[in-house]
Amino acid sequence: MAKNSPGQFFNQVKAEANKVVWPTRQETVTTAIFVGIMMVILSLFFLGVDSVFGAVVRWLLTLA
Repeated sequence: MAKNSPGQFFNQVKAEANKVVWPTRQETVTTAIFVGIMMVILSLFFLGVDSVFGAVVRWLLTLA
């Protein structure tokens, strides 16, 4: 691999950084809302699963 001078390196870094496509404000807001909704749904799901498993374990312990 050929070595580059520091000037060439920084020019390459700047060229690559210019290729980055940043999301629009609308895309960012939409994604944030979606993440918030999914977080609530999944937290409720795991609360339900944990409650069911807790109830099953408590019931099994009463049999002992």
